[in-house]
Amino acid sequence: MKFKLRQLEAFQAVAQTGSVTRAAKTLGISQPATSRLLSDFSNSVAIELFQRKDGMLIPTSEARYLLSEVGRVFDSLRHLEELNRDLTDRTAGHLRIACLPGFASSHLPKLLAKFLQQRPGVNLTLEPDRPERILEWIIGEQYDCGITDGFTGHPAVEHIDIAIKTVCIFPRGHRLAKLEQISPMDLADEKIIHARKGSPFFNSLSQAFADHGVLLNSWVEVRQFSTACLMVAEGQGVSVVSALDADQFKSKNVQSRPFDPEISHWLSILRPVSGSRSLLSLDFVDTFLESLQPYIAETASR
Repeated sequence: MKFKLRQLEAFQAVAQTGSVTRAAKTLGISQPATSRLLSDFSNSVAIELFQRKDGMLIPTSEARYLLSEVGRVFDSLRHLEELNRDLTDRTAGHLRIACLPGFASSHLPKLLAKFLQQRPGVNLTLEPDRPERILEWIIGEQYDCGITDGFTGHPAVEHIDIAIKTVCIFPRGHRLAKLEQISPMDLADEKIIHARKGSPFFNSLSQAFADHGVLLNSWVEVRQFSTACLMVAEGQGVSVVSALDADQFKSKNVQSRPFDPEISHWLSILRPVSGSRSLLSLDFVDTFLESLQPYIAETASR
């Protein structure tokens, strides 16, 4: 049994107006066309749809039952139209983001709050985890995008790489505050809080110390820059971290200075190569990249 949408419209219009003539005016078509649509629909359902009473077409009990279902069909179609409009306008949908833990507790909450405020129909999943897990999720198309570091490439993943400026951070009032910029030689006697050994950033930092003939005084090894910032805020040690993370702690007993030589922290935005790419996720990536502009290193090489 196949129905045409126009037949359902004619059936509903006749039921609401009690007249083929009035229904035709409502639909904006001729009376013969309306009669034909109604007849074809009646033949399809094989039931009597209307009885004439006092010059009006009155729906039969079977037709009234059908009308309630037809009403649901049109309600669903209106909902689909609204949803399509919202999706086109990027005001509805489900955005799934995987990120490093530091982003989930510092930079992203405020950014996403503003992003969602402009898109009241959008649902969000934000999942923090280690880089290896984020890559696994993106390859499996479980998330729309991932924010990670240390990414070296994968054929199932497209990526945008961003070099973020780094700074040396220290407790407020520390002797380093007298300097305009800080080099490894200035940190020779300091206890260093640093990224995990073997990570690309730690390797670059170690090389900078070695190039200056200075021993890196390893004190605490952390996975996230935010952890280093928290320890420095408590008056313990110094660290070299991304300017993005340092900025989150500038009001919490943490001061910073540029680090020389310049070392970049490389972030990567990952997306699956295959699968659909929602306009919503593209909007988020643009918004995220815009938020990073003050922290992007102008000249950087990996």
